[in-house]
Amino acid sequence: MSPETNPPDPIARFELSDYQRMMDSLAICIILHDAETKSILWANPAACNALGFTLEELLPLKAPDMSRRSHEYRREIGRKWLHEAVLHGSNVVEWCYRAKNGDEILSEATATLVKLAHHDVIMVQFRDIAREEKIKREMKKLEGRLKEFMQDSDEGVAVLRGDGSIEYVSDAGRKLLGVRPGQQPPKSFTDMCEPSSREELLELLSLALPDAISFPVRYQITLKNGVQRWHDATCRYIEIENDLKGHLLHFHDITDQVEAEDARRRNQAALEYLARHNAMGEMATAIAHELSQPLAAIRNFLEGSILRLNSEQIEREGVIWGLQNAGRQVDHAAAIIKSVREYVVKLEQTETLIDLNETMNEVRYFIELKAADSLVKVQMRPHESALMVSCEKVLIGQVILNLAFNAIEEMSSFPQEERVIRVSSERVGETAVLRVTDNGGGIDAGHRERLFDGFFSSKVSGNGIGLALCKNIIARHRGDIWAQPAEPRGTSFCFALPLVKNDK
Repeated sequence: MSPETNPPDPIARFELSDYQRMMDSLAICIILHDAETKSILWANPAACNALGFTLEELLPLKAPDMSRRSHEYRREIGRKWLHEAVLHGSNVVEWCYRAKNGDEILSEATATLVKLAHHDVIMVQFRDIAREEKIKREMKKLEGRLKEFMQDSDEGVAVLRGDGSIEYVSDAGRKLLGVRPGQQPPKSFTDMCEPSSREELLELLSLALPDAISFPVRYQITLKNGVQRWHDATCRYIEIENDLKGHLLHFHDITDQVEAEDARRRNQAALEYLARHNAMGEMATAIAHELSQPLAAIRNFLEGSILRLNSEQIEREGVIWGLQNAGRQVDHAAAIIKSVREYVVKLEQTETLIDLNETMNEVRYFIELKAADSLVKVQMRPHESALMVSCEKVLIGQVILNLAFNAIEEMSSFPQEERVIRVSSERVGETAVLRVTDNGGGIDAGHRERLFDGFFSSKVSGNGIGLALCKNIIARHRGDIWAQPAEPRGTSFCFALPLVKNDK
């Protein structure tokens, strides 16, 4: 073979019959058209079965005989499509075939020019895409619905890279970040966060968490206009093949909630501050009565001493006696004042480890002062061993006082021989329980559930705020407070505080 002679093309030796035998074995639908006349030359069994025609029935058919009766599928359009394949080698079109029974088959049809030994043919491969188109329509509809649903959603969605930059952010997320329509979102999500929040979020973004584990995170963010907002979010790592990779953040604005929580904390602090001072107010009458006796005695002793000093014959011993007795009454008054000061001196006290029994003893003086005015007998029964709890001593003492003063008021209308209240403490499981029990008329079962609600009171006068404040104080100390019937009559007001774990 000379160098100038080209080797024969093996494909060129293929006859139409050879090509047909190869196409017979394929599952895809194939129709052969003459490249010049565009007439049907042959179709494989898959195409005949799909269209419902035998090969003999199919050969004489034209485009209108086997296509949807619609303007875009007329014969000249079909011939033009086939001719473009002859000119350019291939051409793809969406074509709707019509089967013998009238069923329409929406197809993706690919026309390819094939050069055979004696003449050229156009091979048309077509496949049913009706199911695909239906799925596309459903997906488009679903996408539209999701977009509509998410349009007014208050939850933003963002995908963040490990350095805090934004890979994707939803429309709702853009609103939450203060990005107006047409504006570009910030390049970095974490740069908008306050320093303390930024460190926590960046630490979370550095983790490629397995098994789609979500972690909650709360952060403070500064918008473009300088306004600070609080977000609550869940964060989890995602890796979608050939699409998104990073941390998926679902976030929503909780600024109003945070501000409400801050307001509640401020109100609670104010109530507790008033509760600390309330001890003085509750005791004022009893203390004034208690102090009036030593003050009157001091005045009498001093006046007597002055009279002796002004007399012609000064009785030295009498003057000294009067002044000494006045001094003793001063000590008595000072002891009363000291008791009050020691109880309420630390108005901003923080939690400390205390023995609940000791707190009972510290408030005993004030309870007995209050009880003395109403001729009520007080029985104090502390537990035999220490009950160590973590609390603010003044606040817990004020709860004891409130409960005891209520019990004294309840007993004041009963006969004197029945006027008894008991203040006791005990250990129940892992809690220290304090009980204040009276012998009064008791409380209806329906009312006991509402006693500690704000502004409920079973009395004609009074707003019930004392018990509501007691409930808030005990709840903040991780405890519980309740009322229950006493035996044989009356009511027990009780509260329980958790014992410290190392207390045995």
